[in-house]
Amino acid sequence: MSEIGHTQEIGQAQLSQEAYDRLAAEREELVTRGRVDIARAIEAARMLGDLKENGDYHAAKDAQGKMEARIRQIDNLLAHAHIVEPAAAGDAVAAGSVVSLRYEGDDDVERFLIGSIEERREGLSVISPGSPLGQALLGRKPGDTVQYEAPGGTLEVQIVDVGA
Repeated sequence: MSEIGHTQEIGQAQLSQEAYDRLAAEREELVTRGRVDIARAIEAARMLGDLKENGDYHAAKDAQGKMEARIRQIDNLLAHAHIVEPAAAGDAVAAGSVVSLRYEGDDDVERFLIGSIEERREGLSVISPGSPLGQALLGRKPGDTVQYEAPGGTLEVQIVDVGA
């Protein structure tokens, strides 16, 4: 196994500065306005009577649990984030790169973002750098062909282009 892409610590998320800032803003929104809104919804539902059969109360408590889980997830991501600079066009594939790939036997070119699902961009699917395909792509350049193990067997892809 190559050294490329394996310097990331366990649990460390590779994020662009843009994604980091977006997550920090989402967290701030959740811990300020989000918590206040949920507390109001719970209080309003309590006033409706018997809590055992109160659907509004249970829905508000469920929403509160999901929101608190998201806050913990964001806290963990931000605490362990490693900010990466996007690759320049034509550079080797790295976290933050947008790669254009052509699968063996297919004429279509597909574009993917290499990074955390938190990096998602409209119109691009995300490939984790830790996935088999992500690991095979890291450090490679346009024109390279790589193989990786997928659940259905070995697949081969050609890197058509690398950009940001």
